[in-house]
Amino acid sequence: MTANNPLLQAFDLPPYSAIRPEHVEPAVDSILADSRAAMARLLEQQAGTPTWDGLVLALDELGARLSQAWSPVSHLNAVCNSPELRAAYEACLPKLSEYWTEIGQNQPLFQAYQALASSPAAAGFDVAQKTILEHALRDFRLSGIDLPAEQQKRYGEIQMKLSELGSTFSNQLLDATQAWTKHVTDEAALDGLTDSAKAQMKQAAEAKELDGWLISLEFPSYFAVMTYANDRALREELYAAYCTRASDQGPNAGQHDNGPVMLEILALRQELAKLLGFANYAELSLASKMAESTDQVLHFLRDLGTRGKPFAEQDLRELQAFAAEQGCLELQSWDVGYYSEKLREQRYSISQEILRAYFPIDKVLSGLFAIVEKLYGIQIKELSGFDAWHPDVRLFEITENGAHVGRFFFDLYARANKRGGAWMDGARDKRRTADGTLISPVANLVCNFTPAVGGKPALLTHDEVTTLFHEFGHGLHHLLTRVEHAGASGINGVAWDAVELPSQFMENWCWEPDGLALISGHYESGEPLPQDLLDKMLAAKNFQSGLMMVRQIEFSLFDFELHATHGDGRSVLDVLEGIRSEVSVLRPPAYNRFPNSFAHIFAGGYAAGYYSYKWAEVLSADAFSKFEEEGVFNSETGRAFREAILARGGSQAPMVLFVDFRGREPSIDALLRHLGLSQEAA
Repeated sequence: MTANNPLLQAFDLPPYSAIRPEHVEPAVDSILADSRAAMARLLEQQAGTPTWDGLVLALDELGARLSQAWSPVSHLNAVCNSPELRAAYEACLPKLSEYWTEIGQNQPLFQAYQALASSPAAAGFDVAQKTILEHALRDFRLSGIDLPAEQQKRYGEIQMKLSELGSTFSNQLLDATQAWTKHVTDEAALDGLTDSAKAQMKQAAEAKELDGWLISLEFPSYFAVMTYANDRALREELYAAYCTRASDQGPNAGQHDNGPVMLEILALRQELAKLLGFANYAELSLASKMAESTDQVLHFLRDLGTRGKPFAEQDLRELQAFAAEQGCLELQSWDVGYYSEKLREQRYSISQEILRAYFPIDKVLSGLFAIVEKLYGIQIKELSGFDAWHPDVRLFEITENGAHVGRFFFDLYARANKRGGAWMDGARDKRRTADGTLISPVANLVCNFTPAVGGKPALLTHDEVTTLFHEFGHGLHHLLTRVEHAGASGINGVAWDAVELPSQFMENWCWEPDGLALISGHYESGEPLPQDLLDKMLAAKNFQSGLMMVRQIEFSLFDFELHATHGDGRSVLDVLEGIRSEVSVLRPPAYNRFPNSFAHIFAGGYAAGYYSYKWAEVLSADAFSKFEEEGVFNSETGRAFREAILARGGSQAPMVLFVDFRGREPSIDALLRHLGLSQEAA
């Protein structure tokens, strides 16, 4: 089997088309067995006086071999999910969890790290090496290295179960999303929808050999109905199906229900925190983050909520008055997107649909690349002749002065069997091996945009353009690192509440006239975004930003409170209702089951960390204000940001890096100004 298993061969980029579900478990079993044997030899050799190369680099090598096999499998499970691949993937989760727990609780390995950290040689280590050792010793303690054997065993069981439950949550959400469709044969029911949305729905129907149109819960389809459908009953029907996915409510009530999964996840997280000596999971979460205490996070969020709520109330009053003029006397959750778009059109004579014609995908990409080339002195070109997991996937290379820097895949469009949302994951980390070879980084960048239909290129809304820039910011953080130690290169070792800084930072160029000139051009004529449209778009930038702000604060406070107070007798919905009473201005219907699809915190690494988006937004707005002062394409400022933030990865504390760039600690003022929520802006 080994000879024919692509996951056990050496490769540069993964041979995606050759990877089969039956390859997965044998490859993981083989690599884990080899790794355990290699670990035993390594510890024997490093006993007494460990060295960096003999200990850390040797471990990096073992990790890289496992990652080379598992990373493409994990990626395929997210972008090309099938029952067979899912089964193979899930069969490996407990094995991997057990292996990582073994490493985290390996006493001789812990002692070797302690010995290396306190050795005379450590004084000569660079700052990244010192940080890696510091993080490693912290992570040993967070893996239960100091616990008695029985509690260590329980720690391992919890981690294994949490790994399985996170995957179950994700699978059930995907299955629930795909379980509901609405077949429409009367075009009148789609009155108000754009031609592009109807073309996409027609294409979806044809793919299922149906006549007419097929509405699904994939985001482009859902968004189109909620924003443009004149049929209020259709909007309500779709809203009810979408916000009850994977729950005990709605049209598919009880199917793929994530309710019990959430409760089990929360109970296990609380038990894990207690086991490690923390009062709750929120405290455990902050042990490796930038924020210093649960009180600090809660104060930060509540302060933003208090500042934002009056603006949100004003936004809602305006929307309700506008809807009432149109005959909707009682605005409901399924009306908000529809009347918001109508009000935006009336007030600013602009719509996402008008803008879409000016953002064909290739123009947006060429403009995005031109922007980062100006800022960071890099070059980007498309590559061909590579193996991909889908025909739409594209591969690009970054070079600097002719020298190779890294590569990234783009998988941009929504399709069946692909997880929703947008994300970046590191497919390969930058590192230098013990023999001096430099391994370059590779990233996967995934979105769920509306694909090309009806002979037109894929056309993005401005919101989608912003999403693309956001994910590309994460990609640059991974790819432009200058750190050559795996534990701190790219996003490795970066505190989770600082990891959104480079991504949110990139979004700013989507709103700058000079940036927009590069990323926009009509898909037929190539004409740039006309000045009057640009003016309207910029005028509409902070349209309903108060409502957007309190929505994000609601999600963040719900997540943090849920993990800080689990076990106090309140249900998940009780916690959410309490937060809504505090910060929300429009209550959804009682059947809404938002938590059941909140994959960020139950399956995506943001547990007790969703606040990171707002936390990092403060950093990114303040960082961008330096460009506002010195020029948005000032190459010196761009290089300074690259060297202080992007290049240094997780080599130092985020605050140190931020101060190196900005010359001071961050201020919230720039964020409030950018959102139009400061008193001056009001």
